[in-house]
Amino acid sequence: FYNGRVHQGAQGKVYPYAMLDILTDNRVDKTYTEVFLENEYVRISVTPELGGRIFSALDKTNNYDFFYHQHVIKPALIGMLGAWISGGVEWNIFHHHRNTTVMPVDYIMEDHPDGSKTIWTGETERRHRMKWIVGVTVHPGKSYCEVTIKMFNRTGLVNSILCFTNPAVHIDKTYQVIFPPRTEYVTYHAKNAFTEWPNSYTRYQGREYNGADISWFKNLPRATSFFAWNYEDDYFAGYDHGKDAGTAYYGNHYIAPGKKLWTWGHGATGDRWDKKLSDEDGPYIEIMA
Repeated sequence: FYNGRVHQGAQGKVYPYAMLDILTDNRVDKTYTEVFLENEYVRISVTPELGGRIFSALDKTNNYDFFYHQHVIKPALIGMLGAWISGGVEWNIFHHHRNTTVMPVDYIMEDHPDGSKTIWTGETERRHRMKWIVGVTVHPGKSYCEVTIKMFNRTGLVNSILCFTNPAVHIDKTYQVIFPPRTEYVTYHAKNAFTEWPNSYTRYQGREYNGADISWFKNLPRATSFFAWNYEDDYFAGYDHGKDAGTAYYGNHYIAPGKKLWTWGHGATGDRWDKKLSDEDGPYIEIMA
């Protein structure tokens, strides 16, 4: 059931799923179920009907959305089946922009003795019959959310997997991505291009940055990706200098070493994609782990 279709540089096998590639310009009001976690510092919502993604995440101390808060559902043909939306945190399991990224998944709420609560979402992926679950936990008195990802190969076959969390964040000209200080180089998909970090002197994907600091969004005029060549550190972050607030990731680098920046670019192309994927929520980048 493979006809040669390519998705994100890999075989675009979708069977037994059907394509979701017929979009319209019709605007309608629709109600979605949101499940909330909240303490004195943060309020986080998850939408099981949209792939189980984190839909919003608010820092209540400064009213800062530390993930991109989308106010419309406006798909574009980017996902494995076609339809894909920006914003929040997407779970790319077992494939990038997975087939069910905007489809309903199962969910349940779990209470813990210490007062923390977890929203579990998950599904059995029908292409390879593998299973994934994601738990988003908020603890009393803590200003972070904890994410637990579990993947299960339920079959008797060897299957390849990919697992990237895909947080989107609001940006402007003052936004900077912070890879750990030991990051000296970044690379592109398939490791077919390299350049220095943060100041780029080597031609990268056909573009010369002439020593510009590419950790700043304002210095990235077109769509590109940067994967940190760093497998030793446990964190990276994005910081909005204008708002004096940001978003940080922390995780065990022996389990999850990936650190990635993706952008549509600061320019006309990026502006077009901002309008294609949202109405008034503005530009974003993805800081993927």
